Formats: sequence, structure tokens, C-alpha cells
Amino acid sequence: MEENKTAEKSGVLQKLYGGIEMSWVKVIALALISAVITTVFLVVPIFKDTSFERMGIDFEAWFVLAILIMPNCKKPLDSALKTFVFFLISQPLIYLFEVPFSDMGWKLFGYYRTWFYWTLLTFPMAFIGWYLKKRNWLSTLIIAPVVVFMTVTGMGTLFDFISDPPKMIVTTVLCLAQTAVFIFAFTSDKKQKIILAAIAAVTVAAVIINMNNISYSGDSFLPDGYTYSENAELTVEGDEGISVELSDPGQGIVYVNAKKVGTVSFTIKDGDKEDSFELTIYKEKNSLQFKIDQK
Repeated sequence: MEENKTAEKSGVLQKLYGGIEMSWVKVIALALISAVITTVFLVVPIFKDTSFERMGIDFEAWFVLAILIMPNCKKPLDSALKTFVFFLISQPLIYLFEVPFSDMGWKLFGYYRTWFYWTLLTFPMAFIGWYLKKRNWLSTLIIAPVVVFMTVTGMGTLFDFISDPPKMIVTTVLCLAQTAVFIFAFTSDKKQKIILAAIAAVTVAAVIINMNNISYSGDSFLPDGYTYSENAELTVEGDEGISVELSDPGQGIVYVNAKKVGTVSFTIKDGDKEDSFELTIYKEKNSLQFKIDQK
């Protein structure tokens, strides 16, 4: 009985990833539908800062759709062309549909550049991805990075969900469930499944360890447009593990590096001019954030 259930599940996955005739009509329809749904998620306020808005910003949902297309094509070149066209249609349409709802207007297309580069990369990636349907050791090698990516994303949003429920629950379930689906869909024996499951387990452990060693580093403008000459000097008083340096005095930009939460005071002296500030490092959604206030 148990073997029959396993075989039945395997049959469903083989049908889903290899048993569908992925015609050009289906690819174009999928691109149009995906673009419309994604636009709704991006422009309707209720979806802001949720798993649904992520579809138009991050990659996980698009990995799922791309990997649905690849093994359902007849040849590697067919897979490359159809996946490429899917993204060539869906991504610019999302920006086009957003234009009437955005204060940026047509300038919004400036953000499309990154997606265009990724669209170009889908051609060689999908050519290789077609071999997932072989369900052999090459398939295991191809799907392994995807398993890592989906696991990392799923675990990251799981921590976000725990700290601020229920916003990221959909992404968490999608990524972790899809990881399991990929492990069973593109393998043909227990050894392959065990290796991919082990990769996922190691990834989970690495994410958990990394979450306990979070840090922040980056540039920030000082409040109220403070600017200084190149001779300005900055001194810091406060917790170790939090540092502030002048990055671009002329623009009033400082470089912040923190490995813990806490507060430090710092003073910038420029000739006879002396200003004092307070830097606060705090944790929000499992990442370090900061704010700078004038004292």
C-alpha cells in the first residue's frame, strides 16, 4: 500500500514536470497571467510588505514558474527559447501595467534593467535546466543550487514570519514545500534524494547559525543635511562592535558597521564647528537597522 502511494505521488510529479505539452500558446498565456497577477500584488495596498508583493521583487516565485516550463519542453533549445520569451514578455509588462499607478511614471522602467539582465541569463540556464527531466545524477547536480536558494529564502522568511506574523507565511510555505517537491520530482533513486535532502538540511543549519551572527554595514546620510570639509574628524564613544566613519564629508555621508544592537554617540569636529549625533542600532525582522539623530 505504501509503495503504491509513493508511486502515485511520483507519477503526479512526473506528469507535472515532464508530462505537460508546453506549447507557445501556453507559455505566452502563462506570461500574461503572471504579469497581471503580479501587478495586482504590487499596486494594491493590502499586499504591501507581504509574500504577495515579493513576487514582483524577488526571485522565488519566478523560479517555480521557470522550472515548470523547462522540463515540459521537447528539446533543450525549445526550453531555452520558451523560458526566455516567458520572461521577455512577463517582466516588462509588469512595469508597463504599474506605470499608471506609480508616482515615477515611465521612469519606473529604470528598474527593469536588472530583470533584463536576468532574462538574458534564462536562455543558457533553461537550456541546461531541460535536463532536469532526465532525473539522473546530472539532474541532481542542476537542481542542487535551486534547493539551496529555495531553502535559504524559505528559512529567511520563516524568521520574518515568526517576528511579524502572518506577513511572510505564504513565501515560507511556498519555498520549503517547493524544495521538497523538487527533491522528489527530479530524482529517480534514494541516494539522489538523500543527497539533496542533506544539502537542504545543511543549508537550514547554516541559515540558523548565520541568523545569530547578523551584522549591518553601509553608508548613510547625516540628518538635516549636515556637511563638512575634508579636514573634518569623527570620534566615537560607546559600545564596541559598532563603528562610524566619515565616508564622504562633503555630502554628509558616514559609513556604519555594526555587529550588535546598541547605541553610540559620535562627534564630528570641523575647525570651530562641532556637532554631536547618536547612532542607534536595533533589530527589525531579523536584521539590524539603524537611525542617526542629532544630540
